[in-house]
Amino acid sequence: MNAVVTTQNGTQITERDLMDVLKNSLYPGASDASVAMVMGYCRAAGLDVMKKPVHIVPIWNRDANRMVDVVMPGIALYRTEAARTGEYVGKSEPEFGPDKTMNLGGSEVTFPSWCRMTVRRLVHGKVCEFTAKEFWLENYATAKRDTQAPNAMWRKRAYGQLAKCTEAQALRMAFPEQTGGTNTDDEMSGKDFVGETIDLTPQARRVEQERPFNHIAYFEKKLADCRNIACVDTLWQKWKDTINKAEDAGRPIAPETIGRVQEMLGERMGEVQKAEQKQAEELAAAPVEEPVA
Repeated sequence: MNAVVTTQNGTQITERDLMDVLKNSLYPGASDASVAMVMGYCRAAGLDVMKKPVHIVPIWNRDANRMVDVVMPGIALYRTEAARTGEYVGKSEPEFGPDKTMNLGGSEVTFPSWCRMTVRRLVHGKVCEFTAKEFWLENYATAKRDTQAPNAMWRKRAYGQLAKCTEAQALRMAFPEQTGGTNTDDEMSGKDFVGETIDLTPQARRVEQERPFNHIAYFEKKLADCRNIACVDTLWQKWKDTINKAEDAGRPIAPETIGRVQEMLGERMGEVQKAEQKQAEELAAAPVEEPVA
């Protein structure tokens, strides 16, 4: 964690100092492990971590029965990646459906029923439109996992939050090779994660001396076999569960081990995203055979 890193403007800073800056400014209240995940993700993907291209989103894991931190891209990253292609030619103004008023979690809430937005992309010299329609009830974030009431942001910015989710969907439709299969933080905030969680913590054995489990080597081997984003996401959830299980069992994992595994997960996520993007770009650049008359 004391390694020296070079920032975008050439300034050198230790990883510990960089983590302190991120925790005190862009990610206040985040744990070292979660910020290390962000740093590894940005390093592998070639992103400037100081521009906050990704967010740390607490999501309720029903299988683990607790909140887990997940790294999610922001809408700004979607826009940046689309603009870098040189094929992004703008978007429409958001169009909203009629207002609805409902009692959610014991309070009366008024919101737009839906939002529609179009993103335009230049495809083989032709401007193509990609239109997304999203519904407020399917996107809003709840204040708590056991209530239907919206959180403060979705209550205050009912139109703005829905517009960002709709734009994200339209950008995924228009630029799948840049956005991949990810969702933005606005779309995932307040949602549940449903998935199998596997306890990777070594079980206690009745021997005089128990050999410590090498988490770094284990995840290094598992990540080497990961070829897509879903695989890395699954390992990330398993790792978070392992940390909590180890703490509950009174055998907490060393902070340096946690930080290293988080970095490995972030770096691998960036690598598979780059690989998928490159594959999609090569496919898009392939010559299209003209039909025989």
